[in-house]
Amino acid sequence: MALLELKKVSKIYRQGDFEVHALKNLSLTVEQGEFVALVGPSGSGKTTLLNVIGGLDTPSQGTVHLNGDDLTQMDEKSLSHYRLMQLGFVFQAYNLVPVLSALENVELVMVLQGRLAVERRKRAMHFLEMVGLQDMINRRPSALSGGQQQRVAVARALAAGPRLVLADEPTANLDSDNATALLDIMHKLSHEEKTTFLFSTHDMRVMARAERIITLRDGSIESDETVQTHQ
Repeated sequence: MALLELKKVSKIYRQGDFEVHALKNLSLTVEQGEFVALVGPSGSGKTTLLNVIGGLDTPSQGTVHLNGDDLTQMDEKSLSHYRLMQLGFVFQAYNLVPVLSALENVELVMVLQGRLAVERRKRAMHFLEMVGLQDMINRRPSALSGGQQQRVAVARALAAGPRLVLADEPTANLDSDNATALLDIMHKLSHEEKTTFLFSTHDMRVMARAERIITLRDGSIESDETVQTHQ
């Protein structure tokens, strides 16, 4: 069974008398452990697709199955719990809590999951070390650079143990060294932990690491290619 399966998904936004067809009859299957880049011009539907997969937006028609569960049949409470336990999100805007330290930000999702304090601390320290921030665990976001904040956001997403990580332009604000380091970490996890990664990106550095590149245009899949990487 595929980890993720979309069948004939459409998303229509209404703006006054106009309809915007953000996704058009889109079908897609992603297996566990895949490292996938969604590419395409602005307005092609990449972010809408991530939002639908993440249960942040409801498709106008079609179904979204994750790990065998139909997200389109869940109420908001069930969806919220599902996102908490099964999904990791990495946003371009970081979305860190300003009053919490780096360590507390990484622990936050695990607090909501109900994990024990000892386990939370151990996992948070492990993933902060993986992203090279073990010496900055007590710093608040305002005392971290943009690249460091993004690494905290990645550590937070990974520490929660998601089956699927959805990342919307995760390297857009990073220099080459930071971007390469983060991609190395995520690529390693996809192989070692079978964590599945789905990126929305314009970044050639991400495309170079991706093992599958799905090109969207006008809300439809234009091409879907499995590629050989050198990693």
